Amino acid sequence: MSRIGKIARRTFLFGSVAVAGGVAFGYYKYRQPYENPLLADAKAGEAVLTPYVKIDADGITIITPRAEMGQGIHSTLAALVAEELDVGLDQINVEHGPEASAYFNGAMLSEGVPYPTTDQGFMARNMRAMMHVPSKFLALQVTGGSSSIPDGYEKMRTAGAAARLALVDAAARKLGVDAKSLKTEAGSVIAPDGTKIAYTDLAAEAANSEVPSDPPLKHPQEWKILGKTMNRVDMVSKVTGTAEFGIDVRLPEMLYATVRMNPRMGAPMASFDAAEANKMPGVKKILDLGDGIAVLATNTWYALQAARAVDIKWREAPYPATTEGHWKAVETAFTDEYKQGVNRDDGDVDAALAGDDVLELEYRAPYLAHATMEPMNAVAWLRDGKLDIWAGTQSPTFARQFGAEAAGIDEDAVTVHTTYLGGGFGRRAEIDFIQLATRVALAGDGKPVKTTWSREEDTAHDTYRPLAIGRIRAKVEDGAPTALDIKLASPGPTKSSMGRAGISLPGPDGAIVQAAWDQPYGIANYRTTGYRVPELLPIGFWRSVGASQNAFFHESAMDEIAVAAGKDPIEMRLSLMTHEPSRKVLETLAKISYWSGGNVGEGRGRGVAFSISFGVPTAELVEVAVTDAGIKITDAFIVADVGVALDPRNIEAQLFSGLNFGLSAAMMSEITLTGGAVDQSNFHDYDAMRLYQAPRVTVEVLQNMDHIRGVGEPGTPPAAPALANAIFAATGKRLREMPFSKHIDFA
Repeated sequence: MSRIGKIARRTFLFGSVAVAGGVAFGYYKYRQPYENPLLADAKAGEAVLTPYVKIDADGITIITPRAEMGQGIHSTLAALVAEELDVGLDQINVEHGPEASAYFNGAMLSEGVPYPTTDQGFMARNMRAMMHVPSKFLALQVTGGSSSIPDGYEKMRTAGAAARLALVDAAARKLGVDAKSLKTEAGSVIAPDGTKIAYTDLAAEAANSEVPSDPPLKHPQEWKILGKTMNRVDMVSKVTGTAEFGIDVRLPEMLYATVRMNPRMGAPMASFDAAEANKMPGVKKILDLGDGIAVLATNTWYALQAARAVDIKWREAPYPATTEGHWKAVETAFTDEYKQGVNRDDGDVDAALAGDDVLELEYRAPYLAHATMEPMNAVAWLRDGKLDIWAGTQSPTFARQFGAEAAGIDEDAVTVHTTYLGGGFGRRAEIDFIQLATRVALAGDGKPVKTTWSREEDTAHDTYRPLAIGRIRAKVEDGAPTALDIKLASPGPTKSSMGRAGISLPGPDGAIVQAAWDQPYGIANYRTTGYRVPELLPIGFWRSVGASQNAFFHESAMDEIAVAAGKDPIEMRLSLMTHEPSRKVLETLAKISYWSGGNVGEGRGRGVAFSISFGVPTAELVEVAVTDAGIKITDAFIVADVGVALDPRNIEAQLFSGLNFGLSAAMMSEITLTGGAVDQSNFHDYDAMRLYQAPRVTVEVLQNMDHIRGVGEPGTPPAAPALANAIFAATGKRLREMPFSKHIDFA
């Protein structure tokens, strides 16, 4: 085979779209591929064909380098490779794979480009492609932003197709025939005479094959796996309890630890007395962490009990001590001092809002915790100058970097073993629990140490969804909105989270105005302005990020505008819609829900909300009933357009999940402060929606867009406004502040 158009097996090119985006940012440097990380541990006779495929005599393994936290990403990413490799999902093993720059997420930063996601023009597409460049240079091996599928869609199919051709080439040499005469099916290469050679029998020979850099990919009409509902590859292990989450890791001679940190985050300890704790059973060491303590013991229970017994004096918080003080900081941020820019400024908003009859609306969203079912934990083992970390992390390369810093060793001496995640939602993209586990392991005397946070520590030391205020002014004339002025103030989660990772991002924080400036409503005078509040509590990415609060603000206002205009909420939205796939989403919602307006009889109501977030047009309808015990959510309908539905049932599950996540937060979730410390500690005072409160849900997935999108987050933003609008339809009471349980009861 000629080497023209090929690459060595030690490297792998990541697709022509990504390469094209590098022209303006050092094309030649960007084009240099990262080394295949699987080669370092390759066994004799094992074919490591790409960073995503390795084959030996025992089986076929597909690497899926994104965190599996219940969203089914291991199954879908594996299916992308398996489809082009011509193997069934029942014929493969799936591994998360190592922390490695080669697994950078090229789509992670594309949400931040200054173009609405409905803009698929030349400049917008090229700008999004260019965002692959910093993603690569920063080695962002991150799971988040509903980016795993947009990033992997071509990349992983290409990996499977390239590996298949390498196997065909190996079979051709072995059989002494022309490779073009061979075909593949179900994990075997098949000769014209019917001879079959299993891929596993070709591993040793294929290890010497050249890997094509740009193999042809199947047309969707040829797909056997993709586009159809598939069984999850991790289902059996999770059902049988054999799946390994971070908290399940067990190693020989392991010590167990926990931490107790200043509840006034960012402040140090004044002093501590561990005399009584040191006398308790199983306690090995008690460490001074500066802003708290860690206890090493022979099991986690002993460590937790001893940590509670340490007498600690804490320093005061560096931020306002009460929730009211935090709201005051947001209220006073609507000034030029904190203004980070105008993201949309159509028409002449000020002139259009002159005069009387202007709607003046204000909405509020509180701090929220992630409340993952599996509290923060990690295992760190430092011995012989090398560090191994076992953790459920959304950011393996960051875990390696900050683990190395905490241990005082080079990154090359760190190995990260990524386990399943018992909930992520953005919390496990942070690196604080990795840093703490590594610091504690330094005192482990060469033994592995598992550091597990208590639920109380986890709740009180989160990187929270920021509190936010939306102030909206609108004008309605002749039954239609003619002006919309949206002002949004909150701390910036993107700059906060990335700053903790050591990355300083220029410009404004797009999350502050996410899903407000880019909605496809054709209102002649439309302006969106963001105000960045100085950071108070640590904040970060929460499921759907800025869209989680801004959709509530925006779509609650749209409902109020519809009422003021005397219009049907869906019909008014459709009359303003400028994006055809979004229009079809709303039309389908009306059809499947048998929409006939928000009022559906005495004591019942229906509410609608629409939002584009992460490029996915999503509309939701919630129906409620007024009961003696309070508001009962009875039914919900979801319609979303993902462009290409790789696994329809899994997409439905994620949208269903996002809806319930959003409803739960809207109903009852809030983080408050007293004396500088978070008031909430566990599920008794930071509750979630229970099964008996969950609605019946109908989901419809559309494929009208010409590009593929991910769905981990878009189901969440419309949930809160749809519920609020339904409650208004049923009761006449308008809720402009979350959680709604502060103002009404839920059955």
